[in-house]
Formats: sequence, structure tokens, C-alpha cells
Amino acid sequence: MYTDSHCHLSFAELATQLPDIRLKMQEAQVTRALCICTTIEEFENVHALATTYDNFWSTVGVHPDNEDIYEPTVADLVQKASLPRVVAIGETGLDYYQMDERKGGRGIGDMEWQRERFRTHIRAARQVKLPMVIHTRASSDDTIRILKEEGEVGDSNSAGGVFHCFTETQAVAKAALDLGYYISFSGILTFKSAQDLRDVAAWVPLDRLLIETDSPYLAPVPYRGKTNNPSYVPFVAKLLAELRNMAPETMAVLTSHNFDRLFTKVAA
Repeated sequence: MYTDSHCHLSFAELATQLPDIRLKMQEAQVTRALCICTTIEEFENVHALATTYDNFWSTVGVHPDNEDIYEPTVADLVQKASLPRVVAIGETGLDYYQMDERKGGRGIGDMEWQRERFRTHIRAARQVKLPMVIHTRASSDDTIRILKEEGEVGDSNSAGGVFHCFTETQAVAKAALDLGYYISFSGILTFKSAQDLRDVAAWVPLDRLLIETDSPYLAPVPYRGKTNNPSYVPFVAKLLAELRNMAPETMAVLTSHNFDRLFTKVAA
């Protein structure tokens, strides 16, 4: 019933507990999960999850934060995206959160390597016609700008995708929606301090909503501070359903249907 649209089951915190996690997912009626790739070096393990279990799927991509790793070419991404059960390009995007020029740190001008990596992923996604899983943190203006510059304008030639673990403003959500993208909410939505985000979640069109855990991070209330896993995604759905005056089960069906509509290779 529930679909976790973003989790990191290849990470050490979860990989060693996979049988228990899968049992907990079954008990929580979490029937599917998208396993997210963050480095090319990690891809084989992520893809193995998708080819071993019929309710897991895989992405291929390099997270914007990762440095000193293999830098993929468009051809690298295209080749891996053609493999069975790879349904999206990413996690990709921009992350300027750690920058602090005032303390002698890197500034936006020093992050061209991130922007070029992002462009590489966009070009690959457009070539293979798969959606992207977008990460944006303290970088929304550049994220939207680069998507537009690369032709992502919501037309039939656009790859599209999802802004995952959304924490931005309604204006950023509108910009993403205008480009044809979906918006995914994580356990952050349940945090006491996240009222502004809940206001955004109450506004996003129902046909563009997804839910996720981003596990092993960001466990929702009542598990905040603990290691997250896909069996906790119903808590995100429950909060989102409350905001929309819906039953959690209805939100589960709706967001799972949205998942199928975005990641069309799942049903292929």
C-alpha cells in the first residue's frame, strides 16, 4: 500500500539489517521502495537490491556532496540507466549548505564542479528519458536556473523528476511544479519546528505528492533521533493525510499512484 520513494538501503546502517527491515515493512504495509544511488562506486550494491527483491527499484547517480569519487560521464550514466530495474537518474542536484565564505570556506563560485556534475546528470536523464531525483539545499535558485538552462521546462522533451526531501519555500515548490516536477516529503514534516513546511505540504497539488523516509536519516516522530527505515514512511503519510483531511490509507494509495506515474519504468 505505502511506497517509500527514497531510501538508502545500501548504507551500512541498514544493509546489515535488511531481513528485519523487510519484515517490518511488510508489517507496516510498505510494499515498495526506491533504493537511491549516491556514488558510482555504490551502484553495484544498490542495483543488486533491486534485482534481488521484486519490490525494490534502483537509481543511478552521484550525490552533490560527494567528492573524491569517480565522476560519471553522460555515457556512464546512460549505460547504467539502461539496466533492468533502474528507474531514475540521481540522486543529483546542488548543495551549498556547508559553505561559509565569512569563515574562509568555499563560496558559490567554488562550486562549479557541483553545477557541472548536475548538468551531466540532466543530460543523461534527457537522453534516456528517465526522471531525476533532485537534491537541493541552500541552492534552490541555481537548481531551478540550471534545470531551465538544460531544457527542463515541463514539455514533452523534459525528463522531469522529483524534488526529494523537500524543505524549501512555497515559491520554490511552485517553481519546481511549474517545470513539471513532483514534491516529496520526508519525516521532517512531522517535526515540531516544521510548521512552515507543513503549510507548503498542505498546498502542493495532490497529484504531485510523494512520500519518503530518506532512511537511515530523518526518522519521523515518534522515532526522531533513531535510525530510520522504510517501515516508518506511514508516519509521513499520516501527517500529510491530516493536512489534507484524508485517511492515511487514501494518501498511501494516492502517493503510490503518483510514484507509478512518475517512475514509469516500474510498471514496464
